Amino acid sequence: MVNKKRVEQCFVDLVSINSPSRQEGNLVSFLKTKLEAIGFEVEEDAAASVIGGEAGNLIAFLPGSVSSAPALMLSCHLDTVEPTDGLKLETIDGIFRSDGTTILGADDKAGIAAVIEGVQSVIESGAAHGDVQVVFSVAEEIGLLGAKSLNRSKLIGKFGYVFDTEKPVGGITVSAPSHESLTVLIRGRAAHAGMAPEKGVSAIVAASRAISKMRLGRIDEETTANVGVIEGGKARNIVPDLVTVRAEARSRNESSLLAQVRHMTEMFEREACAIGAQAEVAGEREYTGFRWCDEDEVVKIAVAAANRMGICPVFVHGGGGSDANIFNAWGIPSVVVGVGYEDAHSSSERITCEDLCKAAEFAASLLLTAADWRQ
Repeated sequence: MVNKKRVEQCFVDLVSINSPSRQEGNLVSFLKTKLEAIGFEVEEDAAASVIGGEAGNLIAFLPGSVSSAPALMLSCHLDTVEPTDGLKLETIDGIFRSDGTTILGADDKAGIAAVIEGVQSVIESGAAHGDVQVVFSVAEEIGLLGAKSLNRSKLIGKFGYVFDTEKPVGGITVSAPSHESLTVLIRGRAAHAGMAPEKGVSAIVAASRAISKMRLGRIDEETTANVGVIEGGKARNIVPDLVTVRAEARSRNESSLLAQVRHMTEMFEREACAIGAQAEVAGEREYTGFRWCDEDEVVKIAVAAANRMGICPVFVHGGGGSDANIFNAWGIPSVVVGVGYEDAHSSSERITCEDLCKAAEFAASLLLTAADWRQ
């Protein structure tokens, strides 16, 4: 059913359009035309003004022929991490990759190509299908900003399938963590480092003492923590009076997450106080996690779609966030679907032509499965 050459060409066209976060305008224009040609009603929302970007989210609707079928939302994100400008695409032995000087952008343009081809192939086949909504979000890579700015009332899907993760194709991410970010300001006292260091209180020392005593990395099977950014100091001969630390904690277990955040906060406050400094810790919930099981309908449909095309379904427990976190928090049961790319966010990123086509087949299978779904 899937047109191999067409989905491959679509992917090539997509990765040829540079679209780092907040700069997705050219890609949005391209996809508006493409979706409208297939038969979608397409709207670009006002996210650009909310997030300071050049384009909004694309929300497209295609009415179905089976009124009893659950409406499906198929979603991907439009932006990529950098660098992508000047991409030189190579296809060797059926594998798409860059020449190594940029990323490829298969995360998430392979997902976009798969969704478009999957829907188009179902339309061309004349097969019955339910209502379909396609949501392509902006600025996902920098904090799910596009999804967070969506108007919830515009989303009509009963179930969501977010095509946005690596191998295996059709893998079903049934759980993902909640994410807390921490911004820490440590205030010490400045002094001349050579003439009167004893008059100073080093904010850098306070930060380093706290971090050295902190549980970081893999905390348990469901929980991670990291200190990612430390900024401070004015000159090498001044005892630093201010340091900013940016850290995070993630967990698929809410109590474990709260315990880890509390531990990190206590370490910063305690170690700063111990040397006469002060720590101000501000936490922010970036997104809330989700968890589904094989008895939940959103998972059952994905499993049936995989079985329909001869794929053995694989359940994945994620360690990162995606637009699915936002959709689930809004009450739209959603899972993340494996597209098949590898080594995302790196210059060795790649995807096989075979997996790209298989991902498109999975998108089509979801529509066909939903069309005759009976719960």
